[in-house]
Amino acid sequence: MEYSEPVTAEMDTAQVNAVAAAAGPRKPRILLAASGSVAAIKFGNLCHCFSEWAEVKAVATRASLHFIDRAALPKDVVLYTDEDEWSSWNKIGDTVLHIELRRWADIMVIAPLSANTLGKIAGGLCDNLLTCIVRAWDYSKPLFVAPAMNTFMWSNPFTERHLMSIDELGISLIPPVSKRLACGDYGNGAMAEPSLIYSTVRLFLESRSQAGDRRVG
Repeated sequence: MEYSEPVTAEMDTAQVNAVAAAAGPRKPRILLAASGSVAAIKFGNLCHCFSEWAEVKAVATRASLHFIDRAALPKDVVLYTDEDEWSSWNKIGDTVLHIELRRWADIMVIAPLSANTLGKIAGGLCDNLLTCIVRAWDYSKPLFVAPAMNTFMWSNPFTERHLMSIDELGISLIPPVSKRLACGDYGNGAMAEPSLIYSTVRLFLESRSQAGDRRVG
């Protein structure tokens, strides 16, 4: 009687790669971040847009928490705040949250990006979790921003300078739109709709994959 060769518990590298290929590409890892703008009320919607397509983690500044409804976030999305940055580290050798999030993410999207946070990023400041991630960001990976601010803040000469600075870093702008703002003024400065932000990022990623860069997706 013939017996088949026993199946070993270990697989060689080629077998592991074959299994991984059969399983298909992993989902993109998207790090969504909100800074202090009234447009942060749409952050839950933004997270829902991305979470059906990608793995999502979220970051919020202290000011943005005034507008974010945590209960509206998808149940599988973890929201990190400045308090998590400090509470997760006790001694040398512990993980540093802003570094771990930067390593984890394939793409970062800051929406809304307030005038204040725009100025911080342009000036290289890093005084909270969000800006520490940006300061430590690997610019071989995409970073998108969707500004939201009053019309006169958007047209302020400082804003133009700051946008030029972040453009030099390689940060991609999803421009604001004109509408009636929360303050009552009408003009440019409203954050792009979450659906447009989502479609812009997804189209970018899928176009890059079709062009032969398959590091993500």
